[in-house]
This record gives sequence, C-alpha cells and structure tokens, in this order.
Amino acid sequence: MAFEGLASKLQETIKKLKGKGKLNEKDIKEAMREVKLALLEADVNYKIVKDFIGKVSEKCLGSEVLESLTPGQQVIKIVNEELTALMGSSESSINYVNNGITIIMLVGLQGAGKTTMAGKLALQIRKKNKRPLLVACDIYRPAAIKQLQVVGKQIDVPVFSMGDKVNPVDIAKASIEYAKNNNHNVVIVDTAGRLHIDEDLMNELKYIKASINPNDILLVVDSMTGQDAVNVSESFNNQLDITGVILTKLDGDTRGGAALSIKAVSGKPIKFIGVGEKMNDLEVFYPDRMSSRILGMGDVLSLIEKAQAAIDEKEAKELGAKMLNQDFNLDDYLTLMSQMKKLGPLNKLIEMIPGVNAKELQNIDLSQGEKEMKRREAIITSMTKNERKNPNLVISSSSRKKRISQGSGTTVQEVNKFLKEFEMMKKVMKQTKNMQKGFKKGIFGKLPFMS
Repeated sequence: MAFEGLASKLQETIKKLKGKGKLNEKDIKEAMREVKLALLEADVNYKIVKDFIGKVSEKCLGSEVLESLTPGQQVIKIVNEELTALMGSSESSINYVNNGITIIMLVGLQGAGKTTMAGKLALQIRKKNKRPLLVACDIYRPAAIKQLQVVGKQIDVPVFSMGDKVNPVDIAKASIEYAKNNNHNVVIVDTAGRLHIDEDLMNELKYIKASINPNDILLVVDSMTGQDAVNVSESFNNQLDITGVILTKLDGDTRGGAALSIKAVSGKPIKFIGVGEKMNDLEVFYPDRMSSRILGMGDVLSLIEKAQAAIDEKEAKELGAKMLNQDFNLDDYLTLMSQMKKLGPLNKLIEMIPGVNAKELQNIDLSQGEKEMKRREAIITSMTKNERKNPNLVISSSSRKKRISQGSGTTVQEVNKFLKEFEMMKKVMKQTKNMQKGFKKGIFGKLPFMS
C-alpha cells in the first residue's frame, strides 16, 4: 500500500495530539520530532525534511494553534497544507495545444517502464476523445519496438515505426508528418534509455527534443528506487528541462520518499502515477488528495471519479430498478459484480475512505472479499441460462446443486450458502421498496422522528 509506513506513523502522532485538550510548546516539539523521524524513515530528502519541519513548527507554535479550542485539528490542517505544498500544491496536466498536434516525449533510464507507460498514457489520452499515435524511437533495446507494437495493439492505438536501422531523430521527425497526414492530434514518443545517465543518451535526447519541439517532456521514474529516483529527476531536468514526472510502481512503495521529494528537488511536478500493472492503472497525481490519504482523511473525490469512470450509469440504474421490483436474477447479480470489479482492488478503494488507518488494515485479509466474489462468479457461470433467470430451479434440486458445485470447484454447502444469501438480499430489497411506498402514502407520518 502506498505510503503505508509514513501514513501509519503520521496518523499515530496526530492521534496523540487530538487527544489533548490544549497543546503547549513541548507537545508540538515532541510531535514534530516524531514527524521528522517518520519522513526520514520514508526516505524523504534530509534537507526537505528539515525545511518542512521548520515551516510546520513555526505555524504550529503560533497563537492560532496554542489558543485554539481544537488545537489537534489545527495541527492536522497545517501538516496537510504543507504536505500538499511539498508535493506541488495542485495537479499538473498535459500541455495540450488548441490547434495542431500535441507532442509528448517520454524519457528515463532503462527499466523504468517507459514503453508500458507510453501505452497507459495513450489509453488515458484516447479516453479524452483524442487521437494518439505511439512512436517507437528506442532502436537499441532488443524487442523494444515489438513491445510497443504489442502494447499499441492491446489498447487499439497505432504505432509508428521505421525499424531499428534508422536514426531515432529521423524517426521522431517522420512521425510528426505521419500524424499530420493521418489525423492524429497527440504524438507520444517512446525514447531509448540506458542503465545509467551518460553523455550519449543525453545528446540523443537533446537532438530529438530539438527536432520535434515537444510540448511535454515527461520523465518516467520508478518510485521504489527512492532517492535514486529524485537524483535521476534532477539530472534529467538539468539537461533536458523536463516538464513533469511520471512515477511508476507507487502502489508498491510503502515509503513514498520519491513522491514527497521530487517536486522540491527538481522543481518539476509529478503529473501521473502508476498504481498497478494493468493498462488502466494510471492516475493523475493530485497533491492535495495524496496528502489527505497519507493523513487518513481519505480521498472521496478520487473514489467518486473512479466510480463515474468505471460504472455504466444507465446499467446501474436498470440494476437498481430490477432489485426494487423483484426482477433481479443471477445474471443481474453477475453484472453487479462486474461493475464492482471495475473499481479496482478492495485495498486501493479502502485507502480512499476517510478515517481508515493503514496500520489497522495490516491484520485484515482484504483478499478474502475478492476471493468470495470469484467463488460466486464461478457458481453463477456454472449454471444454465434458465437456472440463472430462475434460481428456484436450483434451490429445489440437489442434483443441479451437485452439478454446479462440481463445475465451479466449490462444495454443495457453498452453493447452498450463496443461494440463501441471494434470496435474503431479495427479501431486504422487497422490504426497502415497501418502506418507500409507506413513506409515499404517509403511513409513517405520525412517528416522532417524522414530525
């Protein structure tokens, strides 16, 4: 889970402060010492930690906190604001041009995940009704061009390639002409990387930059490398004047030092974060929302946006109407589970819920809920079409249950349990509808809570 260690320690420190009615200078200093240690353990740059603690301490020792009726809340507010400022204050988007072609150049060291990230970025851009083109400019790494072509096919985005014998600068220039002639309005150039920063790599990237004049130069770095990612960001920025950073593997980075240090060190914003292996696992980086998550304040806005993007509104309304009208069958239940799965893994969703402490989640096996969903899906898909539409056929037949359990790799008891829960859910929905009718008729109008 991203920022797991840091989030847990900061939330514990803040919890202690909230438990006190009044705060004095000693309380603040002790809390800041714990915050400082938490940031250093999270692999945040020492100079940044020092500056951060200085700013937070100065504000926390002001009369606004010490004389407040809710000093703990005031400290949270200050820490939240400073964390947000540290990561860049507000989100930074792609520099799209109004007319013509937006050119995005991806750079970075070998192994950072540029090629996969090019595909993820193209997919996100295509969802905004743009027409992206991927360009294969890595002619050195074996099968790099083929990898980009496979990624492009997977997301249905065309790939421009001239093979591995043509100079990357010429490929980049030719791709812009191709985009003009083929109605593409965004070009994403996947460049070569090296195992380390060297003169040849930088010179080639400078030549490509000069030849196509990109609107965005995005550096792809692995957040798991911590301060190395920060140093790489600074080096690339000094030589190429990058416009932003894409942090990969943030979902697996329990420390988060890179995310907290890059903006302050390089001066350039984190624009996107990779949060998984699937092509959809790319998110816009919102500093304020990330700060809220770290402090256990949740990220309701991202949760809502995720739901709106993933769930078909018309389909959801139809399912809701069926549930209330007792027309809900097992095919509909399957659709409902499919909608829920689109939101992503349970642990990622829980991070966005306000008040959830990362430490408290450590002993909870969140995978059980996902396993149960897969089990139920297997049970339903082992039924005939007729059985899904009329579950009573299964409920009244032991031979059908036995066949379904064998087909789904479950036991007859598990099939029974699922069917019982499904029937219980339908009963609850019937009661809900009856209550709604009651409210409409006014039969509850004389109750005290309704007056």
